[in-house]
Amino acid sequence: MSAPSLVSLAKAQAQRDLRLLWRRRGDALQPVLFALMVIAMFPLALGAEPAKLAPIAPGVLWVAVLLAGLLTLDSLFRSDMDDGSLEQLLLGQAPLAWLIAVRVGVHWAVSALPLLLLTPAFAQLLALPPALLQPLMLALALGTPLLSLIGAVVAALTVGIRRSGILLAVLALPMYVPVLVFGAGAVMAAAQGLPWIGAIYLLASGLVLALVLAPLAAATALRIALT
Repeated sequence: MSAPSLVSLAKAQAQRDLRLLWRRRGDALQPVLFALMVIAMFPLALGAEPAKLAPIAPGVLWVAVLLAGLLTLDSLFRSDMDDGSLEQLLLGQAPLAWLIAVRVGVHWAVSALPLLLLTPAFAQLLALPPALLQPLMLALALGTPLLSLIGAVVAALTVGIRRSGILLAVLALPMYVPVLVFGAGAVMAAAQGLPWIGAIYLLASGLVLALVLAPLAAATALRIALT
């Protein structure tokens, strides 16, 4: 009997992860609700004047998306660790890095993609000029999967530690800073009439590098955590 292909393995892994997420669909809504609450607080605190909100809108949107992603990061491998299925993945013949890449893709689609689709509405709440929506969407489209890949490595490093939420955030946030700087910086440069595509290229190159290295690093970290 021939070994299953990578495509069939990815399909089976994605279906399993989506079924598990559907059982915890209330938790899956947390990032969207958290980002909405954070973004809505700024017009309430500073007033609804566009002159006050527009300059800080890119930074607020990026910070809200970044912090919202941290909410579900600890659960990326935690349930597999608790029920013993993580050991089965390590002992199986399927490439662990490939399964981790699929898991990260599902995590991004559930936690970050809804935020990306709601970004135009969030931008309206913060009076972001329409001309800045394109660089913001491009930066988030490249930056959010990069954040998920970086977070997967950190989650794998801390999966063996009980109640590692604070430690995970402490480790992840410094690694998130470059993504935040280039992502928000692209929008701020566009707002000032400066060239902004360079920051987008840097995010794209970082995403390509992370797509290759992050699943391998997370797989190594999981093996170390279970030894």
